[in-house]
Amino acid sequence: MRLSAFPRVALGHLPTPLEPLDRLSEELGGPRFWVKRDDCTGLSSGGNKTRKLEFLMADALNQGADTIITQGATQSNHARQTAAAAAKLGLACHILLEDRTGSNDGNYIMNGNVLLDRLHGASVSKRPGGADMNAEMEALSATLKEQGKNPYIIPGGGSNPIGALGYVNCARELVDQAAEMGLTIDALVHATGSSGTQAGLVAGLAALESDIHLLGIGVRAPQEKQEGMVHDLACKTIAHMGLSIDIPRNAVRANCNYVGPGYGLPTEGMVAAVRLLAEKEGLLFDPVYSGKGLDGLIDLTKKGYFDGMANVVFLHTGGSAALFGYSDSFGLPGYAA
Repeated sequence: MRLSAFPRVALGHLPTPLEPLDRLSEELGGPRFWVKRDDCTGLSSGGNKTRKLEFLMADALNQGADTIITQGATQSNHARQTAAAAAKLGLACHILLEDRTGSNDGNYIMNGNVLLDRLHGASVSKRPGGADMNAEMEALSATLKEQGKNPYIIPGGGSNPIGALGYVNCARELVDQAAEMGLTIDALVHATGSSGTQAGLVAGLAALESDIHLLGIGVRAPQEKQEGMVHDLACKTIAHMGLSIDIPRNAVRANCNYVGPGYGLPTEGMVAAVRLLAEKEGLLFDPVYSGKGLDGLIDLTKKGYFDGMANVVFLHTGGSAALFGYSDSFGLPGYAA
């Protein structure tokens, strides 16, 4: 598996740590839990999109791009990291944010990731929920080309075969870390949304012939649709790598029972999970992706999903900046007397 053949620009602090979550393990009484700290990738407070952007931005530079266009939900972690990467590389950046929640809360629409998008110098514009965001990006690209710019479009979440290479690399990194530590990983759990992270992991683990049980906790789409998107992109990623590996459909697992009322909308389980890890492990998780992923991890542990397993890794995809857009969801008390 030679990723060195693909253009790549260094943006992240890699490898990210692999750490035990012993207080969580004690709390749940299941297997020993570990966390793969992709919140520590370093780019604008870190997150999983940094790995994807190392390959996507290299492709943009190779094509002579001077402007980056991407899209996401209002509190998009991907948008924030893309804006930061563009700033670091001296590229203009245009962010299109889709209103998927209908919230008019000032913190949600202006704080958290949105604040950081603007601090990084990106232009930020809103689109209504349900808009064809790919068409919106293409329209903006056409306008910029008329102005003499050379724009490069990055899909939402950085989820295409180029971006997924970042998580092919993460799979190799994790397997190497575990080998160095003498650790046998039974399962790897993570939040799955736009599909690029899971597709890269599926492709990477397949290329490594690893038997780690990979489980995505869905944050948006129904199970059949989510698994279909991941499988399709994993197959395209394998083809992009020039490998002849068959990825069976049953190699893609997504549990989508923890989405709640919709994408980006808080759930009681997410709130409880984020508070538990903050109080027990001193770690911050985001309310849209990793928080719902944790809710799934915790609930499935209680239901016996991981029975018989010794070591389970949770992939921390970052995004704690979004907490500042959801402060009212946590019902925290004011100052102590």
